[in-house]
Amino acid sequence: MDMDLEQKAIMRLREAADTSERFYKAPLIVTTSGGKDSSVCVALAEKAGIDFEVMHNHTTVDAPETVYFIRREFKRLEEKGVKCTVNYPHYKGERVTMWSLIPQKLMPPTRLVRYCCSILKERGGQGRYITTGVRWAESAARKKRGIFENIHSNPEKRVILNNDNDDRRRLFETCMRQHKAVCNPIIDWSDADVWDYIESEKIPVNPLYECGFSRVGCVGCPMAGTQGRQKEFSRYPKYQDAYIRAFDKMLEERKRRGKMQGTWRAGTTGRDIFHWWMKDGVLPGQMEFDDLLLEEDEEW
Repeated sequence: MDMDLEQKAIMRLREAADTSERFYKAPLIVTTSGGKDSSVCVALAEKAGIDFEVMHNHTTVDAPETVYFIRREFKRLEEKGVKCTVNYPHYKGERVTMWSLIPQKLMPPTRLVRYCCSILKERGGQGRYITTGVRWAESAARKKRGIFENIHSNPEKRVILNNDNDDRRRLFETCMRQHKAVCNPIIDWSDADVWDYIESEKIPVNPLYECGFSRVGCVGCPMAGTQGRQKEFSRYPKYQDAYIRAFDKMLEERKRRGKMQGTWRAGTTGRDIFHWWMKDGVLPGQMEFDDLLLEEDEEW
């Protein structure tokens, strides 16, 4: 791995930490999902010698190994004096889990409608400066992300800075106190860069990677693809059962609200929905749910 990448990432973290102290009067927050990129960001923050906190969003659908890994890492960091915070998901003022959220949303989360991300994964850090492990190499969509960002509810007002001399810096800094600001220190790292750094620095990572998992995220996430999800549910069958129960409750709620019309078939069950959701070919013919749309002022 090119050591210039390490130095650039450390420089970005130091700048973000300095900006956080000046504008927010609070330390930089390093977010961790329990994945390898987050672990690298935490290690870089330690190496940078900055004052920082660590934050984790408990999604309620993380693998048990991820939960235990976060606990161990937080214990290690807290023993070093680093403040660690776990955020628990809330929706409409109430604590929720994935299983209680699905009936409220009247549909499963899908690749196109990922309401679960905004509620379970992306809360916390409002009005603060945070760090994420987002990298351009992960997806085409993430290539639109910059090193420094101002997260505004209106996409047209989001400011992305790719270098220290960007002429929009003043606007960015003016907006910062009102909105979450983000630093992506390893945004230009490749997968190989990440693994090389983990190996060279002996960084502890989620044990799921040693079990053949290439990604660490919510169990059953539609973004993982059919094969990836089948592997997850084979390892965690109780999560599959929990999804099916949630889909049964979703059907009950749709019936209560009079929303079983359209392409819904009589006798549809939560297990039917699960197989449709998995696209695993178990159901005969094609099952379509064209009316699975968000019908409220949803916040996803």
